[in-house]
Amino acid sequence: MEEEGPEYGKPDFVLLDQVTMEDFMENLKLRFEKGRIYTYIGEVLVSVNPYQELPLYGPEAIAQHQGRELYERPPHLYAVANAAYKAMKRRSRDTCIVISGESGAGKTEASKYIMQYIAAVTNPSQRAEVERVKEVLLGSTCVLEAFGNARTNRNHNSSRFGKYMDINFDFKGEPIGGHIHSYLLEKVLQGSEDKVLQELHLERNPALYNFTRQGAGLSTLDSDEKNYQAVTQAMKVIGFSPEEVGSVHRILAAILHLGNIEFVEMESNGPEKGGLAVAEEVLVDHVAELTATPRDLVLRSLLARTVASGGRDLIEKGHTAAEACYARDACAKAVYQRLFEWVVDRINSIMEARGRDPRRDGKDTVIGVLDIYGFEVFPVNSFEQFCINYCNEKLQQLFIQLILKQEQEEYQREGITWQTIEYFNNAAIVELVERPHRGILAVLDEACSSAGPITDRIFLQTLDTHHRHHPHYTSRQLCPTDKTMEFGRDFRIKHYAGDVTYSVEGFIDKNRDFLFQDFKRLLYNSTDPTLKAMWPDGQQDITEVTKRPLTAGTLFKNSMVALVENLASKEPYYVRCIKPNEDKVPGKLDESHCRHQVSYLGLLENVRVRRAGFASRQPYPRFLLRYKMTCEYTWPNHLLGSDKAAVGALLEQHGLQGDVAFGHSKLFIRSAQTLVTLEQSRARLIPIIVLLLQKAWRGTLARWRCRRLRAIYTIMSWFRRHKVRAHLAELQRRFQAARQPPLYGRDLTWPPAPAVLQPFQDTCRALFCRWRARQLVKNIPPSDMAQIKAKVAAMGALQGLRQDWGCQRAWARDYLSSASDNPTASGLFAQRLKSLREKDGFGAVLFSSHVRKVNRFRKSRDRALLLTDRHLYKLEPGKQYRVMRAVPLQAVTGVSVTSGRDQLVVLHARGQDDLVVCLHRTQPELDNRVGELVGVLAAHCQGEGQALEVRVSDCIPLSQRGARRLVSVEPKPEQPAPDFRCSRNAFTLLWPSP
Repeated sequence: MEEEGPEYGKPDFVLLDQVTMEDFMENLKLRFEKGRIYTYIGEVLVSVNPYQELPLYGPEAIAQHQGRELYERPPHLYAVANAAYKAMKRRSRDTCIVISGESGAGKTEASKYIMQYIAAVTNPSQRAEVERVKEVLLGSTCVLEAFGNARTNRNHNSSRFGKYMDINFDFKGEPIGGHIHSYLLEKVLQGSEDKVLQELHLERNPALYNFTRQGAGLSTLDSDEKNYQAVTQAMKVIGFSPEEVGSVHRILAAILHLGNIEFVEMESNGPEKGGLAVAEEVLVDHVAELTATPRDLVLRSLLARTVASGGRDLIEKGHTAAEACYARDACAKAVYQRLFEWVVDRINSIMEARGRDPRRDGKDTVIGVLDIYGFEVFPVNSFEQFCINYCNEKLQQLFIQLILKQEQEEYQREGITWQTIEYFNNAAIVELVERPHRGILAVLDEACSSAGPITDRIFLQTLDTHHRHHPHYTSRQLCPTDKTMEFGRDFRIKHYAGDVTYSVEGFIDKNRDFLFQDFKRLLYNSTDPTLKAMWPDGQQDITEVTKRPLTAGTLFKNSMVALVENLASKEPYYVRCIKPNEDKVPGKLDESHCRHQVSYLGLLENVRVRRAGFASRQPYPRFLLRYKMTCEYTWPNHLLGSDKAAVGALLEQHGLQGDVAFGHSKLFIRSAQTLVTLEQSRARLIPIIVLLLQKAWRGTLARWRCRRLRAIYTIMSWFRRHKVRAHLAELQRRFQAARQPPLYGRDLTWPPAPAVLQPFQDTCRALFCRWRARQLVKNIPPSDMAQIKAKVAAMGALQGLRQDWGCQRAWARDYLSSASDNPTASGLFAQRLKSLREKDGFGAVLFSSHVRKVNRFRKSRDRALLLTDRHLYKLEPGKQYRVMRAVPLQAVTGVSVTSGRDQLVVLHARGQDDLVVCLHRTQPELDNRVGELVGVLAAHCQGEGQALEVRVSDCIPLSQRGARRLVSVEPKPEQPAPDFRCSRNAFTLLWPSP
C-alpha cells in the first residue's frame, strides 16, 4: 500500500497480528480517528460512515485509482468500483457490487460514488448515447431516492426499497444502457415528505397528514425546497414529460388526502341505520379531482365493496369502520407502490440499450450495484422489520457461500489444496422463515387464506407448535420466564446479527391483500392516462372469478429468490457499511455499537476465512514488479526460466518459502507476517532505489542535454557557413558592376548582414568607400587636389554642424589678389604680398579676404586678413595693406564659427588676444567663405601635424587681454552691412538677413 504509514493502522484487516474482536476494533477505531474510513478484508471493503464531507472523491481521486490494482492504493470505494469494471472489461465477466449494512451506515451514498466512478472512467469518445446513459444513471438515483427513501428517526435518507441497478456495457467497456430492479418495497409511507403545491389542496406542514406526521418532527439536514428542485431537474434530464410530472404530483397529493379520510358509524336509529359515512367529504372531492375519477364512485369504493355471488349476481357489502380503514390504507399503499413501479419502468424504458444485436455488436456485459436496506431492530418490530431482517439473512448466507465458493474455486483453479473452514452458517435461520408448509411465511399465508376468524394470537400459537424445538426460535409461551416478551404477542428469532423480538399484532393484516377489485376498476377508469396505465388489472370484469392474489410475504420471498439468483450468476464485490454511532455525529465511534455490527456482518469470520487459507495472493508478474528489488537474482530483471522460478528464488533468499504455496499463475502467501516482512524489506530499499534512479535519470538528462547542445552547435555552425556563403554570394552579385564609372557603385545598397558577419561587413564597407574614393580621386587633376583636400578637411572639422559652408563652389583662396573681388586695390595688395614674401619667406598664400574686426576697446574697423603657410596677418586696407599684426601660424590653436550663414570667425592664438572678424565686401555680396577659411587652415595643420581645434557654437567665448567675453550673431533684416554692436562683456554681430 502506498501513501499510508504505520500510524494509520493496518489497511487490510487480514494483516492483523491476531484476529480478535479487540484487535479488529482497535484497528477500525485508529483508522477512523485518522480520517481513514475505508479498510480492506482481502477484496471486501469495510466502510464507516463519517457523517461529514471528506476530500476523498472527485476527478483527482478517480484518476489515482483508474487502472490500478486494489493493493496499489490505500483502501477506497473507487478501488472496488475499478476492480469490478476491470473484471467486466478484461474478462468479459458480469460483476456485481453488493452494498450492505444497517440503516444509516452510508449504503446509498456508497452506491452514488460507485455510479460516479463508473460514469467518469467511461466515454472516451464523448458520444451522445454514452452521455445520455450516464445522465440517466446518475439522475435516476435522485429520483428513486425521492420516491423510495424516507426520513426516519434512524436515518434522514433511509432506503425503504431494495434497488439493484444493472449497467450494460458494450465490448469496448462503454455503457450502452441499464436496467433497475426494485425489490421489497415496503407498503408504508411513514417519513415521506410534503413536496406538493397549494393548487393540489395541500398545506406545507407535513404534520397535517397522517402519512407524513411521524417524520414531520424530525430535524432536516437538507432543505425540502432544494431536494424538490433537484428531483424535478433530474426527472427532466431523464426524460419525464411535463404531463407525466404533473400526474405524479397529483397522485402523491391524492395519497396524502386519502390518508386523512376518517370513517364514522351512523347511529342505529338514524336514517342510515348503522351505515358508514366519511367524516370530511371534502377530502373525497379532492381525491376524485386529483385521480380524475367520479366522486360518487370514489365514495362508494371507500364505504363498501362489490362481490359476485355464485350465480353471477352482484352484491354490495358495506364496510365496518375498521374494514374501511384497512381498505383505505391498502389503497394508498397500492397506489404508491404502483407509482414507484411506474417510475422505475419509465426510467428503464429510457435507459435500455437501443438497437443492440448481439450477432452484430457482440455480447454485452453487466455491472450490477445492489443498495438494499440493512438489518433493523426497533423497540417494537412488526412485519416490515421481519421482512427486512429476513432479506439480510438471505444476503448474508449468499455472502458466506460466495466468499467460500470464490476461495475454493480459486484454489482449485490454481492447484492449491482446499482447507475446510469453520464459519457461522445461517441456513437454519433462512429455512425457519422460508421453509415450505412449516416456515413462518408459509404459516402466515395459511392463516391469511383460512376461512373464519384467524387472529394474530392463533398465528403465534401455530408458530410455537411448529418450531418449539428450533434453536433459533422462541416465544413467551415456550420460555415463560423471559419477561422481555409478552404472552400471545411476541416471538423471537436468533438472527446472525442478534436476537430480535417481533410483535405479531398486524402480521395477518399486513400480509393479506386488502385491495378490493373496486379500487382497481376505479383507478383503471381514470381519465389520467398515467394513472390508468398503472392499473391494467382493473379492466377485468367484476363477475370474473380470479385466483387469490399473492400475499405480501410471498411476493417478498419471491423477489428475494430472484435477487439471490441474479447475484449468484455474477462475480461479486462487497462493501460492508458500518454506522459509527446512533447520533449521526461526525468523528464519534461508539465501540459497543460498532462491535455489534462487526459481529452480525460476520467481518471477523470473513477475516478468518481469508487467513485460514492464504492471507494474500498475487500473480507472479505483479509480485515480482513489487518485490523484485529485494533480491539480487531478480533485480533489476531476472534471467531465470519463468516468473514463477524467479519468485521462488526471491522467497528462498528471504527464507519465506515455507509460508507460501505456488499456484499455476499466482503466489499464495499464508500468513500476514510474511507480507509484512516483504513490505518492510521493500520500504528499506525504496529510498536507495529512488536515489539510484534519480542519479541515472539525471545522468540521462545531462547526456540528452549534451547531445542536444552538440547538435545545436553543429547546426549553428553549418547554418552560419550557409549564411556566410549566401551573404558573400549576394555581395558578389550586387557589386559586380561597381567598377563602372562614373558612379563606381554609389547607387548600390548593402544587404543586411548576419550578426556574425556584421564586423566583417563594416570593414568591407570602409574598404569599399576607400576604394571608391580612390577611383574618384585618381581622376582629379593635380591642380584641384589642394582644393579637394581643403574641402575634405572642412567637412571633417565642421562635422555637419554648420548649415552651409560653401562646398558647392570653387575656392579661390586669395580673394584680395582677385581683380573681381578687389578691383581697386588688388595691385597694392600684390606689392604688399611681394614684400612680405621677401621678408618672411612664406611659400604659399592659404587665404586672404576683407574683414570687419572688433577689438578689446569695442571699436570695429575694416581690415584685411592674410593667411600664409608661415603667418597670420592682420592688414589695414586704407594704408596700402600695412601689417598691423602678424601671428606665427604655429601659435594658432583653434578657430570658432557659428552654425548659421553668417561669416563670423574667431581665431584663437596661444599667448595672444583672440581675433574676432567677420568676412565681408565679398563678390557676390554675403558670399559664404567661412568653410573655405576653416578648410584651408585645417588642411595645412593636418599636413604639418599641428593640432587645430574647430568649434561650432552660436555663442562663442573669447579672451582679450585676460578679459572673458562672448560673441554671438543677431539676424537683422534692415542692417545694410555686417557690423558689431558692443556691450560691456559681449559682442554681437548684426548680420543682414534676407
